[in-house]
Amino acid sequence: MQPLVETDWLAAHLADPDLRVLECTVYLQPADVPGGYRVESGRAKWAEGHIPGAGFVDLQDELSDRASSLRFTMPPAEQFTEAMSRAGVGDGVRVVLYDRAVNMWAARVWWMLRAFGFDDAAVLDGGYRKWTREGRALSTDAGTAPPRAFTARPRPALIADKSGVLAALDDRRACVLNALTGEQHRGTAGVAYSRPGRIAGSANVPARELVDPETHAYLPLPILREKFAASGALDAGRVIAYCGAGIAASSDAFVLTLLGRPDVAVYDASLSEWAADPSLPMETG
Repeated sequence: MQPLVETDWLAAHLADPDLRVLECTVYLQPADVPGGYRVESGRAKWAEGHIPGAGFVDLQDELSDRASSLRFTMPPAEQFTEAMSRAGVGDGVRVVLYDRAVNMWAARVWWMLRAFGFDDAAVLDGGYRKWTREGRALSTDAGTAPPRAFTARPRPALIADKSGVLAALDDRRACVLNALTGEQHRGTAGVAYSRPGRIAGSANVPARELVDPETHAYLPLPILREKFAASGALDAGRVIAYCGAGIAASSDAFVLTLLGRPDVAVYDASLSEWAADPSLPMETG
């Protein structure tokens, strides 16, 4: 599949027997701690109405490492395989992913599937927002599908750890790319991790600025290319995207794939790990 599909395409193919549609919405709600947030599953909203036939996968519960103290870290292959098999994803199935935010959660699951060797997945451009703005049908059906045999074929090169990021910072040919907002990049506002600011020396292409704020569809490719060209990501020998917990970074990695850079790695633990370690370089301003 092409990695990005339009609502017209999905509407025309909803009845295809080899197509599985999955909603991936997660809500980050303000927490009592200044600058913090709490995670809320989108399952309840999905149950109230979703794209017909769409199932729901829970990133925090099903697709995050249960043994990790950090949020949203990649699960072991066995856990991911079990979750995808239950969701009806396996060989011979095409998958379309969507969310109710700005495509970041869908892009995260898309990237996870790629990291486990599954390439027949796409993000629905604009997701739930664009689908409903166009007046398309919703359903409260169970969204079930027969279990499938998912085969994990891990691609370690698509995942970066802090040692890989440190090595990239010393490599003039590499680009370390922050997908958080400009304010978070500068350390002036937004969700704060253990320390404000960014990984020292990293560039910034905010994931939220990759989409139309009204439709949530990705901006035209020429505009996206300009954004990433300015960061140096298109010409770098190696690109590592990061954010707070690997979600916004997945959207940057997704768009870079659209622009011809399918080799981007995501720093999975991102600032949740990096900012908590005072020995690792950060900067503000």
